[in-house]
Amino acid sequence: MARQTEIPYLVAMRIYRDFLFEAAHYLPSAPPGHPNSRIHGHSFRARVIIDGEMNADTGVVFHFDDLSAAIEESRAALDHRLLNDVEGLSAPTLERIAVWLWQRLANKVPGLAQIEIHRDSCHEGVIYTGPSRATRLAAE
Repeated sequence: MARQTEIPYLVAMRIYRDFLFEAAHYLPSAPPGHPNSRIHGHSFRARVIIDGEMNADTGVVFHFDDLSAAIEESRAALDHRLLNDVEGLSAPTLERIAVWLWQRLANKVPGLAQIEIHRDSCHEGVIYTGPSRATRLAAE
């Protein structure tokens, strides 16, 4: 039987889970005639990142099965949808999709540190690290 390595100190880790979704959208703020003002689709890749300390007994920061379960409802709400029709995403920019996902996961995923939304075919994306300090203080 393999011997486990003893770790006599707390270990800070960053873990993540990626998921994919296909969706259509249009941007109401785009000028008339601009391609983004018309309905079009993308393949999106999202990454949910958690910061935490490895549990000395289990050897994990957060169980990936639990992370997948927390993500699934949001993934299903986005996948093969017109994002403009999803509650809270009437103007679905990458930035707003990231904030929307954060708001849905913040109470389900302890240590939520970052949300990334990518449109790989366009070679672009956004990284959201949660509400600003000023926003958090104002909410208290």
